[in-house]
Amino acid sequence: MPNVVIYATSSCPYCMMAKRLFDGKGVAYQIIDVGNDSQKWADMEAKSGRNTVPQVYIGDQHIGGFDDLSAADKRGEIDPLLQA
Repeated sequence: MPNVVIYATSSCPYCMMAKRLFDGKGVAYQIIDVGNDSQKWADMEAKSGRNTVPQVYIGDQHIGGFDDLSAADKRGEIDPLLQA
């Protein structure tokens, strides 16, 4: 199973929903808390090209924010990525 990484802040409701989605699938994930670390936030922006949280990665593939993650899951695209 590829690594799942979520760039998040502790107070973000969309970050919590992303975590719940993976929890519901029984998938372990790494949280990179960018809330109080401007360098981590800058790294996230440089990597994703976005300045909002969450930013979700499955392996090397950038999924996007929670709306992107949720839509991809509804289309059945997330489970195959997790099995790769």
